[in-house]
Amino acid sequence: MQRNATTQHPILLVHGLFGFDRIGKFELFHDVKQALRSHGARVFVPHLSATHSNEVRGDQLLTQIERVLEGTGASKVNLIGHSQGALAARYAAAVEPDLVASVTSVSGPNHGSELADFLRRALTPGRLPEHVARKVATLFADFLSLLSGNLNLPQNAIAALNALTTEGVGVFNDKYPQGLPTTWGGKGREVVNGVRYYSWSGTLQGTVLDEGLNALDPTHVFCRAFSEYFITEAEQNDGLVGRFSSHLGKVIRSDYPMDHLDSLSQTTGRGRKGVNPIELYVLHAERLRNAGL
Repeated sequence: MQRNATTQHPILLVHGLFGFDRIGKFELFHDVKQALRSHGARVFVPHLSATHSNEVRGDQLLTQIERVLEGTGASKVNLIGHSQGALAARYAAAVEPDLVASVTSVSGPNHGSELADFLRRALTPGRLPEHVARKVATLFADFLSLLSGNLNLPQNAIAALNALTTEGVGVFNDKYPQGLPTTWGGKGREVVNGVRYYSWSGTLQGTVLDEGLNALDPTHVFCRAFSEYFITEAEQNDGLVGRFSSHLGKVIRSDYPMDHLDSLSQTTGRGRKGVNPIELYVLHAERLRNAGL
């Protein structure tokens, strides 16, 4: 049966921390974008700072939303944000709800990340000095910007880290609570100010010994290692974000068998057992279309 992901409004795929649109021939959202376009969707990938606060990245997103609307003649956009990209999307929808039809959080730290909390605590006197960490991370972000051609975008690694901690996101949520659950692990309002809110995410399951060939994926190994720093959501996280921390609006599912980067695409060409991450985006575009979005 022919698939139809022709949404009424264009889709913007919003990257998270250390993300980018394209470096050389490599596109971060390549598989997702191609799959959506092949089924009729209009898809754009905005250029945002690789490292910065949610508000700064959100303002950058708003500027590019306006460009997409001007270029396409559309009245609104559908935002799908991965990781910190979900927070930028939430900001844009809260500030300019008339420009946004929907916000979808994919593995978004909507209540903060315990890994970010651990890293923030590590940047204390006697350990890795904050100015050293800032310099290293910002240099890396600048390097990504150089490769991707986004030299005009500011970078601030410490602002990004602070924006992803439980405390930092808590402050953000006080200002922009749209779509957030009122109880831990619950669902949020599905429609706020005319904007529909959705979310999905995954969790690490079993052990690395259960992964077979997937155990050779170095990014998965890192996610497994990072998951050890979770306390509140131990064994209920994707390596960077906790399962219940990801909840926003209509929770499609928050325990897909995926690590944090699997939810972006099929890392190194190998999907986890029982789920095709790219298919989730196509199914969601069909969901948006059926909702008149």
